[in-house]
Amino acid sequence: MGEGFEPNIVTVLPVLNEEQHIEACLDALIAQTYPSAKHSVLVMDGGSSDRTKVLVEDAIQRSVAADGPKIELHHNPGKFVAQGRNRAMSLLHDDVTHVLELIGHSTVSPTHLEQLSMEWQRISQIEQRPLGALGSRVVPRQGELRTVECWIEATLSSPFGSGGGQFDTFTEATPCRIPAFVLHERSALADVNGWDEAFISSQDSDLSMRLSAAGYALWRTPKTQVHMTKRSGLQRWWRMGHRYGFWRTKTVLKHPARASLREYLPWFGLMLTVALFALQHPFAPLPLVAYMFVLSIEGVRMSLRFQRFSLLIGVPICMMVLHASFSLGLVDGLFRKGGAASDR
Repeated sequence: MGEGFEPNIVTVLPVLNEEQHIEACLDALIAQTYPSAKHSVLVMDGGSSDRTKVLVEDAIQRSVAADGPKIELHHNPGKFVAQGRNRAMSLLHDDVTHVLELIGHSTVSPTHLEQLSMEWQRISQIEQRPLGALGSRVVPRQGELRTVECWIEATLSSPFGSGGGQFDTFTEATPCRIPAFVLHERSALADVNGWDEAFISSQDSDLSMRLSAAGYALWRTPKTQVHMTKRSGLQRWWRMGHRYGFWRTKTVLKHPARASLREYLPWFGLMLTVALFALQHPFAPLPLVAYMFVLSIEGVRMSLRFQRFSLLIGVPICMMVLHASFSLGLVDGLFRKGGAASDR
């Protein structure tokens, strides 16, 4: 690829009842410094019952007036993300070379597409395999965060809360297994037949595993960041953790290489504690004490890092909720079929 690499990009936005966020998302795409002639947006609505579609129509007019990217609103009869993205693939013009994943409750900087294109070109020149996916770093939403939102963001910034998944706080461009908010090579998507519609959630993890198995390189870069609105209440945080655990099991059942020992540590710790108590061992309380000590240390560390006193309590609470809900979801995924999320 030569100087001035400018792929023809389509941003795909599966949405459902996103009236609180869709304007900011689309305005960020309208404001891109990337050439509008090389960028368009497909909003795939899964049957919104709020004002989402009206707000998208308004954004279409704003983009026309601003000479921005072409925005189209389409119905997604399958309702869910995988179905929306696959339907969008069937709508692409022949000259489209790359597809960008975003969601309705996310925003990006004006140089997002420009930076992604430059990084794609740079990485393609040093990567021996064909580059199939380039992801971004996920950061908090813009604006003042409410109390529980701050707790959740601090939890996700901890190695005990984020792991190596989409909320990982990486600082260098590197190959990875599961990039987030990915710019995809269109031909790579076609090569693996797009998204698996059996996955209501974790469809991106499944796709990444199949792309990697097909010989494509997957990378992520911190030079592009996606501001994502996350949960603002503990009940929704619990539901999110359970859903992530549930679909992680579904992904591991299909792709055993996706399994990570650290994700099962809470279960190992629980079984060890129960066994020690059953044996009336004098050190029976030790695993629980050690766990609470680690959470307390993380609460102190995050309160100092973010200069918020409430994180002393909030981070341990959010970590316990996450570990419990995710662990229960892992087991639940062995026995039930997946259902739609009820918390967003």
